[in-house]
Amino acid sequence: MNLGDIVRLKSGGPAMTVATTGGENILCSWFMNNKLEEAVFAPQALEPVVEDDSAYDL
Repeated sequence: MNLGDIVRLKSGGPAMTVATTGGENILCSWFMNNKLEEAVFAPQALEPVVEDDSAYDL
């Protein structure tokens, strides 16, 4: 995954932006209720958001 890619957890959830890719894990950020949220995930837990997904469904 590359910086700026749009991803989501394989188990579901909001669309997130890849903020950093260094190291073993990936830092993702997203907005929830106008608040910036961030969390670190293992790359195996993430999948790319495909074009026909709605990046705004929360």
